[in-house]
Amino acid sequence: MQILHPFAGSIQQYLEEISDPDRHRPKQCPQCDGKEPLVGHGFYQRTLVDGGFDGGLRVRRYLCRLCKRTVSLLPQFALPWLRFSITVISLFLVARLLRGLTLAAAALAAGQRAMPYQRGQFWIRRFRKQAPALSLSLAPLTAPAAAPDLVTRALYMLQSIGWIAAHRFLFADLRAHLLGWPDFFAPQGRCATLPPPAPAC
Repeated sequence: MQILHPFAGSIQQYLEEISDPDRHRPKQCPQCDGKEPLVGHGFYQRTLVDGGFDGGLRVRRYLCRLCKRTVSLLPQFALPWLRFSITVISLFLVARLLRGLTLAAAALAAGQRAMPYQRGQFWIRRFRKQAPALSLSLAPLTAPAAAPDLVTRALYMLQSIGWIAAHRFLFADLRAHLLGWPDFFAPQGRCATLPPPAPAC
């Protein structure tokens, strides 16, 4: 399971801070609600592309001694299952869908000069599919904006709240994803595959 690491700062500062396992150690397990602090359980590595950063990022993991499951602290500027940061994706979507720039110009606005157009189309497709749910889910944080369509409304709401603040709210409270979970995941972010049937006796 992933929970968000409450961190505001540069990626370099995050890399220094995450080496301290006690800094943001969860006080209880979010999976079994055990009231015992979790123990450090190493890291896993993921890649991230942000404005001035393109490389590996360590994500701290903790282990619950009661249910024996792990919890990882995903930095709040990163999206699950996507290599690019919230900042890069938001700059691209605002440039393309609100300002009406071409795919190439929107990629430049996001600081991604050599970005293939298929990646931008992928982000747009997923955002358009997620926009109705985003507009509804973000209503507790800001009044829905008057807009010609749900995609524009969702973008205005995200701009008003702040993309990282909205991600923090959606991910922590509703288990929602800014661009929608991949097809192989259930809405709660849990694997939707079923175990194989038991062999007949």
